[in-house]
Amino acid sequence: MLQDKQKVGRNRSSAHRMFNTKTIRLTVPVLAMSGWLGSMVPGIALTASYSNDYRACAGQLLRVNISAEAALPACAKALRPRELSTCVVKINREAKINSVDALTTCRQVRRPEELATCVVGISQNTQGEVNPAVLNYCGRSLLPVRFAQCVVGLRSEVKDLASNRALETCIDASDRVSGFTSGSTLKTINPAGFTPTFEATPIPVAPSK
Repeated sequence: MLQDKQKVGRNRSSAHRMFNTKTIRLTVPVLAMSGWLGSMVPGIALTASYSNDYRACAGQLLRVNISAEAALPACAKALRPRELSTCVVKINREAKINSVDALTTCRQVRRPEELATCVVGISQNTQGEVNPAVLNYCGRSLLPVRFAQCVVGLRSEVKDLASNRALETCIDASDRVSGFTSGSTLKTINPAGFTPTFEATPIPVAPSK
């Protein structure tokens, strides 16, 4: 009787060890797979966040007839690829300016969205007249939105002012005032339908000791 009980105890102990061994064998691969997937998730999210802007840039440029040979390096080298392509598309569709020319200028400026606002704002003020020179002038200006306000404002009041003369007058003025001193306020002309404005914020001066 005692031997039977000891035998049963040994069988139970052996079965318990076998169960634990099988459990460990099943658990280890599952944990390894979970850790592997967990390490991949941040990488996948990071890849998606980076690729989306570049994909959007390439897609937008291709849709306005920019060749793949031109679109690929333009998007790859852009600091903000989506802003670059938006600049090109907006100028092409709203100002009716060749997309290849727009891409060249949008790539050269630090703020492509402001360039597009400048070009479109001036072009819409010329009553449908397509003037590629607007792209060059907006690209030259350090303050493109302010420059566009100057052109639109002057032509709104002086009806017979030729667009090219307004462009030359305002670019000359913007070159002179681009180095304005701190504490001054830029008074911008703001005709109806053209709302962006910029004001210089005074820099606080530390009290003298």
